[in-house]
Amino acid sequence: MRVIAGSKRHFGLKTVPGKNTRPTQDRIKETLFNILQTRIYGTRFLDLFAGSGGIGIEALSRGAEFAVFVDNSKEAVKTIEENLAHTEFTEQSLVFSKDIKASLRAIEKLEPFDIIFIDPPYFEGYEREVLEYLASSSIVKEDTLIIMEADLHTKFDFLEEIGLKAVRVKEYKTNMHVFIEKM
Repeated sequence: MRVIAGSKRHFGLKTVPGKNTRPTQDRIKETLFNILQTRIYGTRFLDLFAGSGGIGIEALSRGAEFAVFVDNSKEAVKTIEENLAHTEFTEQSLVFSKDIKASLRAIEKLEPFDIIFIDPPYFEGYEREVLEYLASSSIVKEDTLIIMEADLHTKFDFLEEIGLKAVRVKEYKTNMHVFIEKM
């Protein structure tokens, strides 16, 4: 795994040991950031269920001003911190190592984010839970872009009832990115 573009292009990144995380493949990461390219510079970026931190670090490399990483796994947090030190982004970031609900409550004290990337474990129901929280959260502005990585068969037919809307869906072979904004 590596940083694809930006100031830390080609920097290698560690992955979380074991099989509990699934790093976003380089070609999918590249497609995602090609879609986001005009929106990244100067942003505040939130990476939920961050794993090794590859998505948030890619955002920092491409000009994001600040990134927050959230993961409940001790191994993931250690890997994120090592990757941030290796890429010299420690000063531009915060790492939270609590469960998702506790982390989101703690993050409420921070300024709102421009982009929120969410890559929860598939088939565990986090998609709706996290989006419901974000729909009424102070960390989401009117123009915040929320991106959910999910299995291709995940349904998002609940978005309107919680005040959100899908503005774009990019499908891949086995998963997809759903781009979501407030209504």
